[in-house]
Amino acid sequence: MKITIESQILRDGLNKILTVIDKKNSRPILTNCLIEATEEHIYLIATDLEVAAKVILKANVDTNGSFCINTKNIFDIVRELPDEIVELNIDQEKNVLNLSCKKINYTLLITNSDDYPQVNLENSREPIKLKSKDIHRIISKTSHAISNDETRVNLSGIYLQKIENKLRAVAIDGHRLALLDLPGFEYDNDTLEDGVIVPKKGIAELKKLADSYPEEEISINLDESFVYASVAEEYFLSIRLIAREYPKYQTVIPSKTSFVLNIEINALLNAVKRVRILSNEKTNGIKFSITSSELRISADHPSLGHAVEVLPIDYDGNEMEIGFNAKYMIESLAVLESAEVIFEFNNELSPIVVRSNEEENFLGIIMPLKI
Repeated sequence: MKITIESQILRDGLNKILTVIDKKNSRPILTNCLIEATEEHIYLIATDLEVAAKVILKANVDTNGSFCINTKNIFDIVRELPDEIVELNIDQEKNVLNLSCKKINYTLLITNSDDYPQVNLENSREPIKLKSKDIHRIISKTSHAISNDETRVNLSGIYLQKIENKLRAVAIDGHRLALLDLPGFEYDNDTLEDGVIVPKKGIAELKKLADSYPEEEISINLDESFVYASVAEEYFLSIRLIAREYPKYQTVIPSKTSFVLNIEINALLNAVKRVRILSNEKTNGIKFSITSSELRISADHPSLGHAVEVLPIDYDGNEMEIGFNAKYMIESLAVLESAEVIFEFNNELSPIVVRSNEEENFLGIIMPLKI
């Protein structure tokens, strides 16, 4: 079997499936990708049994067939090749692939494709159509609040749910929450009415898919166990959903707040970054001291010193001091694309609502820190 393909096309295709591979997987076959060849295309398929990806690439093929090859190894080779035509000659009897590009030659070991697990990348239900920029927006606005605690599996992803005519995306890790609504959403599927949790690795692959085709629509389908996504009939994903119940995130959001603080976002973000330098490495703790005319941001490090920065504000409420994790504050502010941020709160210990008048469909929560 002989395959002829442009190196740039093969490089881009391998790059799309590379991160699906789990390098620590105990099954060696899963460090490989499956390559299936037809007359005008090759199919690159990778899976770790939780996430699977398939990419269809244009190529010239003299004989249909399939084989498996170490994904990282062939990607590392193709990445270094010039932008020229690559020839792949497969000798099934010797289980080798002869790769050549101009005067560059490699002989690589391959594996029988019969050993590769079956991968399903679609179902027959009516798909949701979402713009790539909407997928990107959901992920960029909420993914920072996904939990990294491996013992809290139900928090290690983004929760998607249809509420009335909105698609709601929520991430929460116990210290902060991020919530985004996409209005004008119509999709008749009981699975989405009940809500699904898309795991962190699947979210990263969805982002890669959306970023690869920024002007396209993404087709998304769901069943009880998987979410399926595809774009342009050439890039496909399947992601196993987290089969756990998502916490009642609504209980974290205050139904009523007593005090409101408006402040210019870039000034605040830069001040927090500067003051954070002298915060405790373990807690990242900083203190907001709020009066009617100024916000005093400070941090104390037991062995390095003290930092303080004062910002002018217009605030009509009780004076108070509130502690924050500076990292959480920075990440919550960084996702806002607006000139001003609004903090709403009740007291020093209550959750702080983070929002903006320019982004009405986004809401963040930061839990205060005892300092």
